[in-house]
Amino acid sequence: MRKIHWIILLSTLGFLILIGSLYLYNLYNVPVLSKEDIQKLSEEAKEQRENITKQTVLEPFEFKKPSKNKNVYFGDLHVHSSLSFDSYIFGNRYGLEETYNFAKGEPMQNMFGETMQISRPLDFAAVTDHAETFGLQESCADPEITDESRLTCERLESPSYRFFYGLRETSVARPPVSIMSEAIGDEEKEERFVRSTWDKIIKAADLHYEPGKFTTFVAYEYSPTLPDGGYNHRNVIFKNNTVPEKAYSLFDAHTAIDLWKKLIENCNHPCEFMTIPHNGNRSWGYAFANHTIDNDKYTIDDWKLRNDNEPLVEIFQDKGSSECSTFFGSTDEECDIEQFYPKCKKENDTLCIQETSMARDGLKIGLTLEDEIGFNPLDFGMIGSSDSHNSNPGDTEEWDYRGRTSFVGPSKVRVKDGLLLTQLVNNPGGLAAIWAEENNRVTLFEAMQKKEVYATSGTRIKLRFFLNFNGTEELLNSLDPIAESYKNGHPMGSTVMNGSMQQPKFYITAERDTLSAPLDKIQIIKGWTENGKINEVVYDVICSDDREINNRNNKCKETKASVNFENCSFDENYGSDRLEVIWTDTEYTPDQNTFYYARAIENPTCRWSTYDSIRIDEKPAKNYPKIMREMAWSSPIWIKNK
Repeated sequence: MRKIHWIILLSTLGFLILIGSLYLYNLYNVPVLSKEDIQKLSEEAKEQRENITKQTVLEPFEFKKPSKNKNVYFGDLHVHSSLSFDSYIFGNRYGLEETYNFAKGEPMQNMFGETMQISRPLDFAAVTDHAETFGLQESCADPEITDESRLTCERLESPSYRFFYGLRETSVARPPVSIMSEAIGDEEKEERFVRSTWDKIIKAADLHYEPGKFTTFVAYEYSPTLPDGGYNHRNVIFKNNTVPEKAYSLFDAHTAIDLWKKLIENCNHPCEFMTIPHNGNRSWGYAFANHTIDNDKYTIDDWKLRNDNEPLVEIFQDKGSSECSTFFGSTDEECDIEQFYPKCKKENDTLCIQETSMARDGLKIGLTLEDEIGFNPLDFGMIGSSDSHNSNPGDTEEWDYRGRTSFVGPSKVRVKDGLLLTQLVNNPGGLAAIWAEENNRVTLFEAMQKKEVYATSGTRIKLRFFLNFNGTEELLNSLDPIAESYKNGHPMGSTVMNGSMQQPKFYITAERDTLSAPLDKIQIIKGWTENGKINEVVYDVICSDDREINNRNNKCKETKASVNFENCSFDENYGSDRLEVIWTDTEYTPDQNTFYYARAIENPTCRWSTYDSIRIDEKPAKNYPKIMREMAWSSPIWIKNK
């Protein structure tokens, strides 16, 4: 190659690098959205064809009478108001009042004028704002504000990505650095501000608590941050309004073990709490690892702390599914639902799935730990929630998704498939479902402690799951099979001893969400240890439309149900309104330590990104799914052999 060609080539590369650098500089240093940007996007939102897709009829609140057979209550235990710094930075100005009112069915608009409203009011909710920046708004209103605090407050009102990621990096540091402590420079004043925010949260939860109709929980999020956008966060949920004087954040408790110890020390009777971790898919393997985020190995006492205080795991939310992956011995294709991360190649890799990231792997690790230390600290129940930062708890239906933060933009922006900051890997999030006799703090909290709960991907499937070693097919003809199952069996979340040769029998029912698609099938997922080995298998146990199950692969044929991509209407000609089955594990032996959980799957419906594409008359992005398979996952039932 001639010298002149080299000069031209290097000059071109230099120019491209310069342009790229300027682009990135502007992207990360200018305000996320200017007033002009907001105005322009608001005009674009007005042009969206909101009425072209299938319309959902909104339903009023339905009171459920107390029942010994228990009612299912749907709610969201993970949502953020403007009290969370990241929610505020990205445009949310709705506070606790608006957040709770939304959960009860009131509509609201995002900054672009798009309306958000859930199809039915929730039965319960917890607003879980990040404790790490409690007191920030009080600091900004301080008449004696310091210059450093004033600068931080100004950046909050006109934030850049650089400001957001800079804040994030302070919490990644070990030990973490509090921007509030540095800005305020007065420990006593900072403590007063922090407690002021906590007091507002407690009062708002009590104000909106309506026993029998709508239950609120005093709660917050504990938020240790990992490199490269990873999370090791937990929501802290309290049973009543007797709570510690402050919410313990990352700066008070550097690891989950520290958090549990702080809460135990300061949560005095009648105070009770539980922690619920989330985002295993973005935990870079810390979710179910045998060590803390500081790489200190768990002791037996540490495992006991986790066992006593963490009965549940959030397996589905707006940053994806954390149920399972197909990377570590599983051939379960349903693991790919709302899962976009690759398999990690090395132990300390990030931006990928490790063998200790996902819930099913955590359940299997729990069985192994039981063999090693004599108890299972990972026998957790499973819920879903939204993790929305828009003050819109329970807004988990695909048709109503408006992005996980206010600054995302309207439909045209949400479906943009770019190299940076694409929203297409997100989703509306899930719901928590609780089986309880009535709707109040005590009964719902105690049901969560017993793990008689389940997760959904956002719709309101009603799922029951019982074990009964002596069950027979006659139960299907019973006048009250649920009462019999409670009397003679064990519901989801139970741990059962079995030293006999009896094979376990399970009674499972699922009822469709009347505002969503018919049910396709019910599956059972089994995990077990036997002779020192960990195993898993997935069974289709009943399929709609009388499809037979192939005994060789435990599967039925795929449903013929389809979706109309002109308006997102779904097929009512296939599927079931209700599925019911008694299933026996004929492969069970008393040598197995096992867990089982049920998974109900709907027929295909439009994914949120397809709704958005139809609104702007564009084809859906090629590299992302056009459909969604809504699901419900029961909490497991464990059978011990010793």
